[in-house]
Amino acid sequence: MVARRIAGRIAAARRALTAPLPTRITNGLAMASLLLSSCDLLRLCSHRDRHLSFPPGGREFATVVFQLGSVLYLLSLIAIPLAHSQAPPASSPPETPPVTPNSKPDRPDDGDEEIVAAVVSGALPSHRLEAQLKDCRRAARLRREALRRITGRGVEGLPFDGMDYQAILGQCCEMPVGFVQLPVGVAGPLLLDGRHYHVPMATTEGCLVASVNRGCRAIAASGGADSVLLRDAMSRAPVIKMPSAKRAAELKMFVEAPPNFQALAAEFNKSSRFGRLQGIQCALAGRNLYMRFTCSTGDAMGMNMVSKGVENVLGYLLNNFPDMDVISISGNYCSDKKPTAVNWIEGRGKSVVCEATIKGSVVQSVLKTTVEKLVELNIVKNLAGSAVAGALGGFNAHASNIVTALFIATGQDPAQNVESSQCITMLEAVNEGNDLHISVTMPSIEVGTIGGGTCLASQSACLNLLGVKGSNHESPGANAKLLATIVAGSVLAGELSLLAALAAGQLVKSHMKYNRSSKDVAKAAS
Repeated sequence: MVARRIAGRIAAARRALTAPLPTRITNGLAMASLLLSSCDLLRLCSHRDRHLSFPPGGREFATVVFQLGSVLYLLSLIAIPLAHSQAPPASSPPETPPVTPNSKPDRPDDGDEEIVAAVVSGALPSHRLEAQLKDCRRAARLRREALRRITGRGVEGLPFDGMDYQAILGQCCEMPVGFVQLPVGVAGPLLLDGRHYHVPMATTEGCLVASVNRGCRAIAASGGADSVLLRDAMSRAPVIKMPSAKRAAELKMFVEAPPNFQALAAEFNKSSRFGRLQGIQCALAGRNLYMRFTCSTGDAMGMNMVSKGVENVLGYLLNNFPDMDVISISGNYCSDKKPTAVNWIEGRGKSVVCEATIKGSVVQSVLKTTVEKLVELNIVKNLAGSAVAGALGGFNAHASNIVTALFIATGQDPAQNVESSQCITMLEAVNEGNDLHISVTMPSIEVGTIGGGTCLASQSACLNLLGVKGSNHESPGANAKLLATIVAGSVLAGELSLLAALAAGQLVKSHMKYNRSSKDVAKAAS
């Protein structure tokens, strides 16, 4: 390990000195310098009238410097192979999985060897590879090889080819070494607001896509579903500390005063063409003030947009309240990626209601149950059962399942599934008890069609399948709003199908059919 560390440092120093020139030129110069300096030293030593003197003169000093520099450079060429030959083997080398076209090992060539060694030794931090090499794919490939050497474990099963590493730089992921494959199924068509949608879902849970697909079939056979978008408002809530609770209350009254809103909105709206401040709601905790800003964000999910606007307003407020201390741009009153009452009541992102009336004949033929059983199950399970559990926005069967699968497929932030899955499912018998009315109310669906993971090729293709790819130039924000309604419509289909499976006692049977691999069962039995 010591030899490898020394070799890495020598290689890093040589690379820093010779970076502007190709390797073949620097090698040639080193050889020429060694030969010329050696010849000059021999001539000086053999000259009868001129001997080496100490301290040496200018020519002698230059000759010695060139001699030593050439020797050190050439030694560095053999230091790396020598260090690797002395490295101890791994105690238990892992089995190498079969190589597939998408996961073939991508070893560094000779020109990359010193870079990998520098990363392994710690001389070159892994996170600096992209900036150093100016080639994102090469950086990911060398990082992958360095990881293999450091851990002693291969990553051949992790796909490498097929990812645009330049596209994710500074937007999606840092220090990449590959990507993870997830199967994408398509449920539908979902008949929503008079249009058909084929819904892409990225999941590893068997039975999920099939279940949503059955729900879509029942909805389509009954005339389709309708949706209403109630609100579109992303939020960010900084926390401000004032010298006293009285001063915090004064700031609260100033911010919430209607005459001051236009000035604050003007400052906020400077940050973006699409971000428009809608309101500010404040809460006090002692001398800490939490200001919840809400704004429209166009087709972007909008977290960065609203954060920039908030910073503009805080800078403006400092002129009138110089004693305010900004503790954090986010004080959790927003609230992001946490199940909170404020999101459940006030909403965050897109607030959507989706409903459908399922014919009694369809309930029996497609869902294999009855209207009465479904209504009773929803009351006992989704409403009363969730209340007994103390649920916060979880009055549903499995909204999170559908939201997460759609989020991953379309490049949304999967962690925002936490608040985006808040949902209350309502069922009741209508038309003299013959038909079933079902609705889902989802107050905080956080989606966008630009930014984040939507730029990736696979996710972009899924957005394109839904007809919501990119920004809507004719009506900014329309694509993101449509995606939110599709999410709610898909949740409606998933809720309908799972409740029917539970009411009919088919849940275990369905999962044994779709969610259990026969080879895994055989392996477990043996």
